[in-house]
Amino acid sequence: MTEITIDNGIDVGALGETVEAIEGEPGLAAFTFRARSTWEGGTHNVGAIDTFVHAGQEDRSRAAPFVLHGDEPPVLLGENHGPNAVELVLQALAFCYAVGFAANAAARGIEVSEMTYEIEGDLDVRAFLGLEGPRPGFSRIRATGRVASPNATREQLEELCRYVQDTSPVRDVLVNGVDVETTLDVVDSA
Repeated sequence: MTEITIDNGIDVGALGETVEAIEGEPGLAAFTFRARSTWEGGTHNVGAIDTFVHAGQEDRSRAAPFVLHGDEPPVLLGENHGPNAVELVLQALAFCYAVGFAANAAARGIEVSEMTYEIEGDLDVRAFLGLEGPRPGFSRIRATGRVASPNATREQLEELCRYVQDTSPVRDVLVNGVDVETTLDVVDSA
């Protein structure tokens, strides 16, 4: 019988098996994730996140799509039906850091009793509005983590934080950028 150790809500045995499997067959590391957005009107959109591709195979393990509402605050002509797109980018970074921290802490035998991430970003909307100004994206993002552990030193937690930053897919996309190819299919409107 295999002992399953779960720390911080992470099945450490399954994590180890996943790492071993990918070391043996690197193609298992390949994923294609998807998101879809449907315009509802004004600045309100409804997003859906459903299936993804793992190692060349469609994964349909989700019973139903995750549904997200995106909008703008009234000062940006919206009605607050949901967070705006740049707020979702910040949330994605917070999620990614938290997942990386919890899983890597568990793999190292570090118990996490409390963890939060607060992420904020500075943005100037002039270029987005067609005006002269700086680039339309964030000019700076600040992340502050707060963690408590009954069995780790400050130094261990700080080193883990650096490791999580170095291995975060979302941080990598933000810091290094990624090629984005956009196409447009124009359909007949009825």
